[in-house]
Amino acid sequence: MASQVIWARDVRGKTRQEIDPEFRWNLEDIYPDQEAWREDAHRVRALAEAFAEFRGRLNTSGETLLQALQAHDELGQILAKLFVYAKMKLDEDATESWRQALFAEAQRLAAEIQATTSFFYPELVQLAQEQVEGWLKTVEGLGLYGFFLEETLRQRDHVLTPAQEELLAQFSEVLHAPSEIFEMYNNADTVFPVIRDENGEDVQVTHALYHELLERRDRGVRERAFHAVYDTYKKHRNTIAALYAASVKRNTVSARVRRYPSALDAALDGDRIPRSVYENLIGAVRESVPALQSYLALRKRALGLDELHMWDLYVPLVGEIDWKVPYAEARETVLRAVEVFGEAYASAAREGLYGRWVDVYETRGKRSGGYSWGTYGTHPYILLNYTDSVQDMFTLAHELGHSMHSYFSRKTQPYIYSDYTIFVAEVASTVNEAILYDHLLGREEDPLRRAYLLNRQVETIRTTLVAQTLYAEFEKGTHERIESGGAITADWLDETFYELNRAYYAPAVTVDDDIAHGWMRIPHFYSAFYVYKYATGISAALALVEKIRREGGDAVARYLQFLSGGSSNTSIELLRLAGVDMTSEAPVHQALERFKRLTAELADLLAAR
Repeated sequence: MASQVIWARDVRGKTRQEIDPEFRWNLEDIYPDQEAWREDAHRVRALAEAFAEFRGRLNTSGETLLQALQAHDELGQILAKLFVYAKMKLDEDATESWRQALFAEAQRLAAEIQATTSFFYPELVQLAQEQVEGWLKTVEGLGLYGFFLEETLRQRDHVLTPAQEELLAQFSEVLHAPSEIFEMYNNADTVFPVIRDENGEDVQVTHALYHELLERRDRGVRERAFHAVYDTYKKHRNTIAALYAASVKRNTVSARVRRYPSALDAALDGDRIPRSVYENLIGAVRESVPALQSYLALRKRALGLDELHMWDLYVPLVGEIDWKVPYAEARETVLRAVEVFGEAYASAAREGLYGRWVDVYETRGKRSGGYSWGTYGTHPYILLNYTDSVQDMFTLAHELGHSMHSYFSRKTQPYIYSDYTIFVAEVASTVNEAILYDHLLGREEDPLRRAYLLNRQVETIRTTLVAQTLYAEFEKGTHERIESGGAITADWLDETFYELNRAYYAPAVTVDDDIAHGWMRIPHFYSAFYVYKYATGISAALALVEKIRREGGDAVARYLQFLSGGSSNTSIELLRLAGVDMTSEAPVHQALERFKRLTAELADLLAAR
């Protein structure tokens, strides 16, 4: 059936001023105004000039090294606040030029300071191991930096000379251009068409509304929304292919310059993750394709379809339920669910969700999707584009998990260890989603709603573990293509993405031609080798939730220690201390077994109707 598309002017929701302040985040908690921001910008420039006096002196004494490390921390804290504020101001409305200018100023400032301080890590890695070990024993206060220094010296072979690092720093702003251009295109310039809904009314398709439209019972609405989005992207496929190719080339060149075997190895090394973790993930999920096919066959039967298409993958299988969750209800439901983590967690979460940490609704020019952000010295912030769907309630729980991880890490750890690696970043968020599922299932007796929730759990595993692994396999292929001397073109990207979707979804799904263009929609592809961490994250999270279910308070205590650990140990070791060994294939296989078990339970419920 041909898609029905009606073009219209950009009508992307309300302005920010039309939204109650209760539902807008309060960035004044960071800076009261731009004047205060610029005062800190002036201050950080002065600190950077003073820091430059440490050039060539890090090896003179342990006391000098300690002073440099402390000065570097102070500089980093202020610069991070400046950058985070400017970026979140831009994310509020990317169409306003003053916001673009402020963020551009923050980028220039970051690049300028990076260039001024670029000598620091190259000089650190040249320190003699024995000398550092001696200073750690004799210089009071330096012991705090022991793990940081160990991790830094470990990467000695991949840090260039001070002159080379300074030169690379000069190019930092340019090297980020592909992701920034794509973000401006995707958030500020991309306008999807208006389609007709099930009532014959015109609906403006937006980033936030798209997923809600794919959950509509009316199949025609789903198909029209699908084609509206993909028809828009493919008009610019050659431009976006050039952007993505530039991003991949940047990654491969950077890895080569820093003497890594590949871009994948470079990405994994920062978190000290064995390459086998990435490859085992892809292998395990590939082995699980029969289980995926069984679920897709169930979906096809439950929907009563002769053919299952890509636009049929998100609609709930329980059609009798029209389950809308206003934000106020979602907020309270999530807060009750996380009470399982104890008073300290629950009270901090309540403070955040009622204390203007969250920017709730879609407004004109606002960044799409959702995230949790902030930095040391600020409370966490959450960006949403809430549309009253059940999925949006789970998104709130997800982003709150990130925020609580940040909250406890920053509260417990000194600045140097206050952040956590990307590898563990998706664990806390996915734990929250699973806990919310348990909370809802535990109080729900209606078979239809239980079936709906089981369907959502299965879908969470499919979209987080299976689909993100598909994306991870795509990223691995694109980078290997460049590293082997090949070229990335729009046609090659389309063909590669299409064949991966066929490998995962066919024959249960009729893999529509338009899905070949799906790579154009994924902002995370511009942060290379990020998406696999969603897949490993859900595997670790489900293992932790099982331990909390079985062991209660002891497991909760270990989990809170994990949340408070920041980067004070390696990612693998922090998870191991919490009770999960990610060097083993067991957590991935456990998650996939859960997928099969839930699918079977869902099939029984649907059959009993």
